Amino acid sequence: MTSVSETRQDHDDRNLRKVQNTQNAQAARDVPGDASDHAPRPALSRRRLLGTVSAAGATGLALGAAAGATGYAARRPDPPTALTTLGTGSVPFEGAHQPGITTPMHARGHLIAFDLAPGAGRKEAAALLRRWSASARAIMAGEPAGGGDTGVALDAGPSSLTVTFGFGRSFFDRTDLTDRRPAALDPLPAFSSDHLDARRSDGDLWIQIGSDDALVAFHALRALQKDAGTAARVRWQMNGFNRSPGATPHPMTARNLMGQVDGTGNPKPSEPDFDRRIFVPAKPAAGTPAWMAGGSYAVVRRIRMLLDDWEKLPLAKQEQVIGRHKSDGSPLTGGKETSELDLDRTGPDGRLVVPANAHARISAPEANGGAAMLRRPFSFHDGIGPDGTPDAGLLFICWQADPLKGFVPVQRKLDRGDALSAFIRHEASGLFAVPGGAGPGEYVGQRLLES
Repeated sequence: MTSVSETRQDHDDRNLRKVQNTQNAQAARDVPGDASDHAPRPALSRRRLLGTVSAAGATGLALGAAAGATGYAARRPDPPTALTTLGTGSVPFEGAHQPGITTPMHARGHLIAFDLAPGAGRKEAAALLRRWSASARAIMAGEPAGGGDTGVALDAGPSSLTVTFGFGRSFFDRTDLTDRRPAALDPLPAFSSDHLDARRSDGDLWIQIGSDDALVAFHALRALQKDAGTAARVRWQMNGFNRSPGATPHPMTARNLMGQVDGTGNPKPSEPDFDRRIFVPAKPAAGTPAWMAGGSYAVVRRIRMLLDDWEKLPLAKQEQVIGRHKSDGSPLTGGKETSELDLDRTGPDGRLVVPANAHARISAPEANGGAAMLRRPFSFHDGIGPDGTPDAGLLFICWQADPLKGFVPVQRKLDRGDALSAFIRHEASGLFAVPGGAGPGEYVGQRLLES
């Protein structure tokens, strides 16, 4: 049977031959010596290339690319083609909420924290957020990042790029804005399983970058780092990845590096209480300043997975630790991935089917008074140590309207008796206030810094 990719290639080849035949016939009719016939044709700009996508979907060859096919084909055997749907996906920078929170998980991501430079304060912070917002607005639209653009993503579309900005607790001390610091930014409590590295934790400012293309994500990272100038210096930076869109026959919940389906229990935007759980309301409650309306709080944890130990466990034992089947993420109590856990069900031996210390049981909202958070992580792999142990795991990122009602109660319970704790190590941590989205002409954080 002919595959889809082969069928599309045959279609493109036929269209290319049609274009070339038409051009050859036109060349035979042209008057020799006419200088206009030999003038160099303009190259496709990034914007023009993006504009050819709809036509390319219908014909298999963009009109703009076809116009330059003759001169280009002399240097390369492959014809220029339009961007695929992966490259053309775009996410608006402006909105009630910042992008990168409810956006589908990206294939590539970067997390980076900055500290304001010595002597920098509110004025310098405002100027920095203006620069960052201008660059993010441009790059997310597929445009260059100002006059100093590196050209790394020159050939690509936006690739669903998102850039999200947040403020750490220390930011408010540095800018003399402690009276506007949310109570929800109080330090997270210590957990017995923590092995935190202070050098890779916290920070005045935090940026999350996500894209479906690694070069586009790096382009944004480099642009924002350069924008920091002398106003801020990098405190820490981490790189992550997920499965690429289109890598499975249909959209599926992602797997982590333990091979487990990860994120099944996430709250869904279609649920009536989703906004209440994830976003600060338009009229914030007492203790939450007005500038956080429409915002959220991000808890960031670098969680190393002890993969050598985990992979020694038999499959059945792994499933007991998690409380779900590894093959499809369905509960041990039966059903499909999205079926509810039957936490009271016992087996023929009288024991709970989902063990009392199973990760899925302990983290379930019904076992935590309804506490919920939107998990949107990346996997990471930062090399292999001298002993052959992989430095790999999860860049855990969760979003909630109040971390004291979302992350904290769930993590406290996990800390007391989660079977998975023997196979993971929390190595870095941060908590950031992520304000609502910018409006037209605004920069992120403007309502805080100019109020």
